[in-house]
Amino acid sequence: MRIHYLEIVTDDVDGVCYSLAASRGADFGEPDARLGGARIAHLSDGGMVGVRAPMSASEQPVVRPYWLVDDIEAAVAAAADAGAEVAHPPLELSGLGTFAITLAGGTQQGFWPT
Repeated sequence: MRIHYLEIVTDDVDGVCYSLAASRGADFGEPDARLGGARIAHLSDGGMVGVRAPMSASEQPVVRPYWLVDDIEAAVAAAADAGAEVAHPPLELSGLGTFAITLAGGTQQGFWPT
């Protein structure tokens, strides 16, 4: 298993970016509108960490991993068959690929095709 994108949703974007930069040497760029305004740090293994503010009043802070999968449709279907709720079906983001989100056991898990 490998994480492609780790998304951190917080009310304190600058504070989290500063903390990760100071403690982990992360270098966050400017907000990327394609990822909800997340500031992105690229990881040495090709993955990314994104830190963004909630996109609506109802969105709560969360840390959400997006796992790399061979077949996103099959991964989402398997998660749903195992009892997960599909929070966001597969959706293509221009120039970034496709993502999906499921909810299970009080956690949010994202998928991203390899």
